[in-house]
Amino acid sequence: MLPLQVIDSFLLNYEIGQVLLLVFALGTLGLLGLGSKKVLGLHFGAFGLIFLVTPQAVNSRIYLFLGLALVIIAPMIFSVADE
Repeated sequence: MLPLQVIDSFLLNYEIGQVLLLVFALGTLGLLGLGSKKVLGLHFGAFGLIFLVTPQAVNSRIYLFLGLALVIIAPMIFSVADE
């Protein structure tokens, strides 16, 4: 397990939106292996809400629009799932 000082020194160089985008991308890559569109739709919706509720004082406006797009796309992915 990494000490908190190592994680903190790494995260100080980035905005919270960039860190959330990295976690979203890594989670999406991990979920593609499952092959479930419903879980992928839930993942998109959850991160869309996270991007929407992140305060704009610490985050740039582009992540707000990304969150809005993810919230719109998530129900579409969920509804076209075969399972």
